[in-house]
Amino acid sequence: MIDLGISKIALIGAVALIVIGPEKLPRLARTIGTLLGKAQRYVADVKQEVNRSMELDELKKMKESMEGAARDVENSIQTNASDFEKSWAETTGTASSEELPGMISFPEYKHPKKNWRLKTGATPQWYKARSGVRTKALSGAARVARYRPRPGASSGRNG
Repeated sequence: MIDLGISKIALIGAVALIVIGPEKLPRLARTIGTLLGKAQRYVADVKQEVNRSMELDELKKMKESMEGAARDVENSIQTNASDFEKSWAETTGTASSEELPGMISFPEYKHPKKNWRLKTGATPQWYKARSGVRTKALSGAARVARYRPRPGASSGRNG
């Protein structure tokens, strides 16, 4: 790196003042300042991009390690489950052929063969028939046909 001290900067300034002239020196200083600012922003953007790529690589490595750990856990659970199933089959196989002392055996559940689609009311049919409750619903057309006055029958009015 270039070692710039105060004396070197003063010497460069004096030479620039003589060579460029006092009228153009402020504009040149502004231009150099903007170019240095753009260069610093460019360097900062490159640093951010490098940091992002490094973080992305770290996240990928972390993801791979987590997936590996998950696979290991899954494999251990599967092996333990198969061992448990084997021991359970051995235990239940011996318990079904031999009665354990102090254990009460209950009969196996048997579903009552009811028709669950058939909706039954709480009121018995004989009570409905005796009290005159309708047991069957009439459609609108059947109701009109049943209760329509018959032609030629007297309706009670004198016309």
